[in-house]
Amino acid sequence: MNQRPLIGINADLRVSGKGGTACSVISSGYYEALLTANALPVMIPPLIRESELLPILEKLDGVVLTGGDDLDPRKMGLSPHPSVKLIPERRELADRLLCKLVQQQKIPTLGIGLGMQELNVVCGGGLFVHLPEDLPKCIPHYDPHGGAHRHTVVMQPKTRLAEIYGPGEIRVNSYHHQGIRKLAPNFRTAALAPDGLIEAYEGKDPSWWVVGVQWHPENEGHISLDMQLIEAFVAAANSAGAAPVLAKVG
Repeated sequence: MNQRPLIGINADLRVSGKGGTACSVISSGYYEALLTANALPVMIPPLIRESELLPILEKLDGVVLTGGDDLDPRKMGLSPHPSVKLIPERRELADRLLCKLVQQQKIPTLGIGLGMQELNVVCGGGLFVHLPEDLPKCIPHYDPHGGAHRHTVVMQPKTRLAEIYGPGEIRVNSYHHQGIRKLAPNFRTAALAPDGLIEAYEGKDPSWWVVGVQWHPENEGHISLDMQLIEAFVAAANSAGAAPVLAKVG
């Protein structure tokens, strides 16, 4: 068992204007939270070949799938929408490959924001393209002016998240205009917003520790409530050699 697990973080891709150079970037909150939880973070660049990505994944104890802008609705068989801000095509290709491989390799995985949505799509789920139109009775899930926004989520009984956070509800940050329409078959709901939107899921397979959350635990300055999830993920990555125990389903 490693004393400090090695955690890969997929990088965002910033494409510059004509004549400029594209940059891979990671928000500092991801690696600072992992360092606080006694893990060692490393960047995963947007690689689109299995032959390049697999040797990296073989050395990792866990993967964080990071947030970002939006998947291309057309790649999900959906119509474009003016609210959608596409991630660069190379990042989408790289992220989809990464999601496929972490599932195949059963690498402990924490999906955050966009990363949670991507993993759900790759595993067979679907998304709402724009919540205010697709789910018009939903509560606000983002500030249209770009400011901070929060709402409550309710943990589902007898789930891993209920074990991590305790039963009942917590208050989380919220920055998303898309959301889960259909949950992938290998996941189960772990937390719901008051309007019924899935805010978190976890894996059904006891041999794969995977949690996806719509909120951003890395953004809150390492408050104890958010660190509980990061620490639980790091603990799972640290014991990846042994099958983790999944909460019993009632």
